[in-house]
Parts: sequence; C-alpha cells; structure tokens
Amino acid sequence: MKLTLTDVGRTFGPKVALEGVSLTADAGQFLCVVGASGSGKSTLLSIVAGLVPPTTGTVTLAGAPVTGPGPERGLVCQSGAVYPWRTVERNIAFGLELLGLSRAERKARVDWYLAETGLELFRHALPKQLSGGQRQRVAIARALACEPEVLLLDEPFGALDVQTKEDMQVFLRDVWRDTGTTVLMVTHDVEEAVFLGQRVIVLSSDPGRVAADVLVDLPADRDLTVKRTTEFLRTRAEVEDLVRTYHRRHAGTTPSR
Repeated sequence: MKLTLTDVGRTFGPKVALEGVSLTADAGQFLCVVGASGSGKSTLLSIVAGLVPPTTGTVTLAGAPVTGPGPERGLVCQSGAVYPWRTVERNIAFGLELLGLSRAERKARVDWYLAETGLELFRHALPKQLSGGQRQRVAIARALACEPEVLLLDEPFGALDVQTKEDMQVFLRDVWRDTGTTVLMVTHDVEEAVFLGQRVIVLSSDPGRVAADVLVDLPADRDLTVKRTTEFLRTRAEVEDLVRTYHRRHAGTTPSR
C-alpha cells in the first residue's frame, strides 16, 4: 500500500504548523522525518495517524483517504503508553481483542511477536517490572501485532540512554526487515534517522515544509559498525547541514560556509 501526502497543510489558529507538504512512501519503505523545533514533525505524524485532520491537502493510503484512526496504521509514541495493569502478552493482545480475532489467532500472533521482540521470558511481567527499552518493545509489538500497513513512530527512543537507544535501533531494523511493514518515523536525532531510514525527509521550520528528501545509500543489512563508515558520516553531515540551513533561514541568519 502506497502512502501519499499531497499539499498537506495544518494551522492552529494563526499558527501555520505545516504548509504544502507532499511526499510518498512506497510499500515496505522506511522513511525518517527530521527537522528543527517548530518544523511540525509530530503534527505531520498525527495527521497521517488520523488523529488531527489536515487544514488543506489530502492523505491517502492505497488511494483511500485517511479520515481518522484505523487498524491499517499503528502508532507508537515516545512514552510507549503500555497499559500498566496488563501483562506483556495481554498488552500485545489488546488490539487483537478489539479486532475480534479468535483466541487461537490471538495466541499465535502474540507468541510470534514475543519471540520476534525477545520478550518470551517476560510474557507474564507487568510494565513496572520492565526496563524502558523493554516497554518500548512491548509498545512496538502491540502495534505490529495488528499487522498494520504502516507503522508510525514518534520519537520512540528519545527517552532512552545512548546504549539502550542503539540496541533499540538495531532491534527496530531487524523487526522491519522481518515484517516488511512500511515505517514512517519522526526523530530529532539525525544519526538515528540515517542509520534506520532508506530515505530521510528534512522539514524546514515555521511553517514546516519538505526542504529535502535524502536517499540513504547504505547496505540493506546494517549493524552499528556502519556508523563508522565514510558513507554514513557523509550522509549524516549532509542531513545535519540541511537541518541547520533551513532552521537558520527561518531564524533570519545566513548559513555558515
């Protein structure tokens, strides 16, 4: 299913958060969106999730307009928002219960995602017994268990320490490879965006517009050692310069040469 945004804009009173945003994600692609504060990254994701309607423009998935939340789009936020009164396996099963799947179907999917996310030994644990990284794994597993066409991630690792964040980046790429789900991820971390994404979308600030669409020319199978390669460092620097340039243009200063 192709995800398409056409001339999307969003205002909040006199504030223009997004203006004229057009982009396309083909089925199975991993796109990361970066930009300085005020670029409307989270607003963009909320529009694609159907939580906020666009003021102008359209969002379509496989040609059908997005008019509200739906099971074909799974959303994971920075907090993870797992249910504290449910065990790990019951958190993962939550959406499946809403979809009306049989007990056998729910069990099969929950078992698969417990194994895929390395949470088999924690199936009966409550979220308070888990680390921050483990809780995010639960949130991602819960979203993917409904088998959405698109996984939407809003700064999912922003609250984690550096070591846990890198572990989760590797985990996410492995899950994406195994499931083939289209991923649209918002992050303020350029290094993370280049490591995870096939493309990095750079938004300008106030209002948010697509300033650049950078193709990440790195191997499909990546581990953390790729971060030390010349191509990775070149691409990270390119994206960082773009973010800085378009933020400075908004601020009314001249980019350094």
